Parts: sequence; structure tokens; C-alpha cells
Amino acid sequence: MERSLARRAAMVGGLLATTVGFGTLGFVIVEGYPVFDAFYMTLITVSTVGYQEIHPLSHAGRVFNSFVILFGVCVVFFGVGAVTQTIIELELQDKFGKRRRKRVIDGLKDHYIICGFGRVGRHAAFELQRTGAPFVVIDRSDARVEMARQAGMNAVLADSTRDESLRQVGIAKAKGLVSALATDADNVFVILSAKTMNPKLTVVTRASEEEAEQKLRLAGADTVFAPFSMAGHRLAQALVRPHVSTFLDFATTAMGLDVAIEQVEVSGLSEVISKSLRELHLSRDYGVIVMAIRKAGGEMLFNPPAESTISAGDYLIAMGAIENLQRLEKLVTARA
Repeated sequence: MERSLARRAAMVGGLLATTVGFGTLGFVIVEGYPVFDAFYMTLITVSTVGYQEIHPLSHAGRVFNSFVILFGVCVVFFGVGAVTQTIIELELQDKFGKRRRKRVIDGLKDHYIICGFGRVGRHAAFELQRTGAPFVVIDRSDARVEMARQAGMNAVLADSTRDESLRQVGIAKAKGLVSALATDADNVFVILSAKTMNPKLTVVTRASEEEAEQKLRLAGADTVFAPFSMAGHRLAQALVRPHVSTFLDFATTAMGLDVAIEQVEVSGLSEVISKSLRELHLSRDYGVIVMAIRKAGGEMLFNPPAESTISAGDYLIAMGAIENLQRLEKLVTARA
């Protein structure tokens, strides 16, 4: 729509400039007017203000002026029509766009909610978008909401610290929430409200201050990231274990490659139940590496041996190309 509006404005402006230029040049040539008088004569003719002629026109001048009047009026009417059409389209687009967004958000289930589209929330949103997970962004800034929509995301302009705003984005049906607001106090408030409305919700947040971490956990956050301590840890690792640091960057950001680490849950009717990793040949047939298995009872097996058997409710933490991880997910969720 913005490109269409720019094209129309450029077209109308170009036609008006061409008309004024043509009329000015014509009056200079046909009637011998000074340039300013010719410009002024063209301007009052095109605008149809009804002023009298600056200088008496000859027969040839009146013929020329007739063409200027006809062409100029057509251009003015075209410009008015283009502006009116644009306004109507913008109004309709906004009206129907709001309805469509509301329908999409109302239809979400087991989705994620990102509160705040600042630097932290923005990166979280792009990661969810990359993995194909359903989510909705909520922010109180018009510019940030528009940025999210331009990126193809579902976004709502609202204050996430208000209960009504959380209900608007389907908090009761949501699977998880990222609280990435500017202050720890706002994050505590959002977490308390979200957990009250949906106790099963998984909530992750960040702590700006070290002393706020415990408060965020008490409010109901399942995971709290402290950016400053994490950054310090990674900086130290980059000095003393540079290759480990490089691998972590590769594993967490994929360094532009189509590689990711994913967790896939084994369904209760999957054909892989009771089979060992050796029998499944995941590395050979699916091109993925099983880095760990989180057993249904909570035990975490790192670098599981080939004899490890798969049970219902286990999570396989695997690394590989995204399309291979999707194939693995189909394998462990398909019915036997």
C-alpha cells in the first residue's frame, strides 16, 4: 500500500508539473509573456480560480489556453480522485486488517506470547518465526508493532501489564510467554498476571538487575536469564576456551547455516518406543545427532549411548539441518 501511495503521488505530481511547465512554455512562445507572467497565467488557469487574463490574449493564445484548461482540469480531477481512492483504501485496509488479525489471534492455540518487542523481544520473535512456532507480539509502541507486522508477525498494540491485553492475545490458550519488558517491575507484574490466568503457562524472562532474579522466579517465571552474567561468562569462555565458545555460537545461532538444535517429544503411540538409538540409525538415516535425552521422569542423559532405549514422554535433544529435524519430529510423533 505504501508503494502504491507513493506511485500515485508521484504520478499526480508529475502530471501537474508537466501541465504547468507546458503551459508556461506555451504562453512564453505563443503570447510572448515574461516567464513569471506565463507561469502565473498557467497556475490560475489550471486551478480555475477565475482571475482575469494578465494580458489580453490573441486568437492563437485563446486556442492554446483552451487546451491548457481542458488538460489542467482533467489532471486536477484525476489528482482528487486518486487521493480520495487512496484514503478509502487505507480506511478499508485498516478496518479489514484489524478484523483479520483478530480472527487469526482468536484462532491461536498452544501458541507463545512475546511481551515487548524491544531488543530482547525482537530476537525472541525472530527465533520463533524461524522455527515456525505460532506466536503473537504485544507492545505499547506503534512503531514496534508496525515493525513486527512488516516482518510478517501477528502483533497487537496494547499494554501487556493489563489483564485485558493478555486476554486479548489468548493467554488462557497459550503454551508459553516471553516477558521482555524494559523493567524488572513490569516483568514481575506481567508474570504474576499471566500465571494467575493460566497456571500451566511456561514463562521465561530476563533480569536486568541481579537482585531481581529471585523475585522473578517467585512471581512464577520458569526460566530467568541474566544478560550481564551470561555475557560475562561467554566473554571469559572466549578467552580461555575459544573453540568451545565458537561451537556454542554455532549451536545457538547457526552462524547463517541451516542448522539448529531442537527438542522433540516422543508420543505415546510412536513406533520408536522401546527401540534403542542403535536400532533407529538416526545419524545415518536422518542426518541428526542426538545430544541428550530428557527422560519422562526428569533425568537428563547427556551424550546417550547407542543402547539407550526410547520411552513415551521422552524428549530427544537433537542437532541437525532444520528439514532433518522436522523429519525426526514426524518419526517420533507418528503412530505405530
